[in-house]
Amino acid sequence: MTRIAIIVGSTRVHRRGRMVADWVYEHGRAKAPEGVHFDIVDLVDFALPVLDEPAPAAWGVYEHAYSRQWAETIDSYDGYVFVLSEYNHGVPGPLKNAIDYLYNEWINKSAGFVSYGMHGGVRAVEQMRMIAAELGLADVGAQVVLSTFTDFDYTGWDESDPAATGTFAPALRQLADLSATLHAVVTWAEAMTTVRRKLSAA
Repeated sequence: MTRIAIIVGSTRVHRRGRMVADWVYEHGRAKAPEGVHFDIVDLVDFALPVLDEPAPAAWGVYEHAYSRQWAETIDSYDGYVFVLSEYNHGVPGPLKNAIDYLYNEWINKSAGFVSYGMHGGVRAVEQMRMIAAELGLADVGAQVVLSTFTDFDYTGWDESDPAATGTFAPALRQLADLSATLHAVVTWAEAMTTVRRKLSAA
């Protein structure tokens, strides 16, 4: 069984990330080949404080129960699809914090990106690719770039209201990008499983 986590990278009360993640999940589940399983992993459900573990993440020694729960969750997957927005030209703080809690749990797995924002979240993804390289994640080239202007419908919403997330209405072309991204993440996840097995046997 190849297990892929769809990680929701925003924890704001009024966020678009969960509706985007639900779209990724539904498409992945509908198109998944036999032996491939998708889950949503929402940072909100873990309530991780600002990193407060006394030992470096690379040691894999976790003092707090929430750290152990997070580590066990991430370790159980073979690949990840990060759903993220762009905050001030970069990765959302809660997502970077959650990543930094761990180290070995990420290594030699696959990663893909579905980003959204005024500029599509592309600068956050560029940062994520550097982080992925440091963690030994095989990040795939295919990605989904969603615009808050053209992939969300604000009909009936008061756009001056900070809670006005709009209704997620991705352009039809986004499905092709999503399919390519998920296919690549799964393919690389399967390949990296072999890599991990060979390295552990060395």
